[in-house]
Amino acid sequence: MQDIPRRVVTGIKDGKSTIIEDNTIQNAVEHFKGLIISDIWNTQQMPVSLDNEVLIPNTAFPQTPKNGTYFRYVTIPPDSDLGLTVQPGEPHPLMHQTDTLDYIIILSGELYLIMEEGETVLKPGDIVIQKGTNHAWSNRSDQPCIQLAILIDAKTV
Repeated sequence: MQDIPRRVVTGIKDGKSTIIEDNTIQNAVEHFKGLIISDIWNTQQMPVSLDNEVLIPNTAFPQTPKNGTYFRYVTIPPDSDLGLTVQPGEPHPLMHQTDTLDYIIILSGELYLIMEEGETVLKPGDIVIQKGTNHAWSNRSDQPCIQLAILIDAKTV
């Protein structure tokens, strides 16, 4: 698999700050051809514990821990590589909703954010504040898009 980021984790050892881990992400999964999700870190409670991470399943649609957070690095291939077709008047086949507040940053490529009403193209440096809404991602270019996402468990109305 390509596009798997490096993760550097700090901590305290013998009363001093230190680097306790420096490796490529071990929890990376190719869910569909070219759709690679690398789970970077998660927390299980608020306020967060600074103990070691508790691994949770890497799924295409995230399962953010109750009262926790989820940090993901996502490579989204072009729609054509996924074999996706959208029928006029039908919702996008990857439309989904999570009970989270998401902070999403586009690192490279471009990506359409599709809502039930409207859409917008996102480019490197763009930031999305996703507030528990039904949405889909569509990469209509010929290059992968990389996004970084932090998901925070939220109360939805």
